[in-house]
Amino acid sequence: MSAFVEAFVRAHADWVVPIAFVLTFLKSLAFVSLVVPTTLVVAIIVALMGIADASLWPVVVAVAIGAALGDWVSYAIGWRLKHRVHDWWPFTRYPDLMPRGERFFRRWGAMSVVLCRFFSPLRATVPLLCGVLGMRLRVFQLANWPSAFLWAAAVLGPGAALMHWLHRVP
Repeated sequence: MSAFVEAFVRAHADWVVPIAFVLTFLKSLAFVSLVVPTTLVVAIIVALMGIADASLWPVVVAVAIGAALGDWVSYAIGWRLKHRVHDWWPFTRYPDLMPRGERFFRRWGAMSVVLCRFFSPLRATVPLLCGVLGMRLRVFQLANWPSAFLWAAAVLGPGAALMHWLHRVP
């Protein structure tokens, strides 16, 4: 089966960048982070890059844009719905999730957008809470976009370097 997957990915190597974008966009939407582990998404992207022998930088850009857009959509949902999101899963199932995220947001402000990318439990809620709590869009985006590129390089770089090294080992 793995030979089939490898052959398929090599034959469709041009799809690695769009797939990386879509996976990261979906992963960055509010609450999806709670269901799909980031490590799994990153591992899939790095594996696809290794099989397709894809260049690192186009994938990093696609992942960063997907992450930033997904967080932007989460922010917009929070902005639009405000405190009605309290009645949604997972907040109804995990009532401490909203207060924890709100405390984190109040403590760190715009920096919470940057930090939440690197801390999984908050990743699913902070962009949504930024909208709910009325963070100005400009401030959100000034934290969102640069941190998305930083995160993408930080999570893909080591895996891509390892895959490159593994290809060179006899």
